[in-house]
Amino acid sequence: MKAQVETLLNDALAQRTDLFLIHWDIGADNHIKIVIDGDQGVRVQYGIEVSRAVEHNLDRESWDFSIEVLSAGVTEPLIMARQYKKNIGRWLKVKLEGQEVEGELIAFDDSKLTLSYQVREKKPVGKGYVKVQKEQEIAVDAVIRATVRIKF
Repeated sequence: MKAQVETLLNDALAQRTDLFLIHWDIGADNHIKIVIDGDQGVRVQYGIEVSRAVEHNLDRESWDFSIEVLSAGVTEPLIMARQYKKNIGRWLKVKLEGQEVEGELIAFDDSKLTLSYQVREKKPVGKGYVKVQKEQEIAVDAVIRATVRIKF
């Protein structure tokens, strides 16, 4: 069943090149769980299309199963390059070894991401502090977890 679901899922996503697979699995009770994302987000209709493409091509006479198609939520970590690219311009919280950095994702390529953020630093002359715009390049391999932060 797993190979058949994988083939059907790949075929369904080949029809919608703006969608991509985050992960999927089949539970012990034959519950198929599929998590997708899209370059422009995921509408409910897209989930229905993927669900039908898989469900309608599996034989319920042979397998008793349930299916669930979800979009990657805003609280889910970014794990694929396409997720970073679609979130350029958004605020990210990035956990690294021993530190966390928050900033606006201003650039991404397959090896690094660039965050922009403001910090308060002491004035070079006189008393007080001044806001300074900083940019930090982070190697993708160094990222332990990156999530989109919603700012109000």
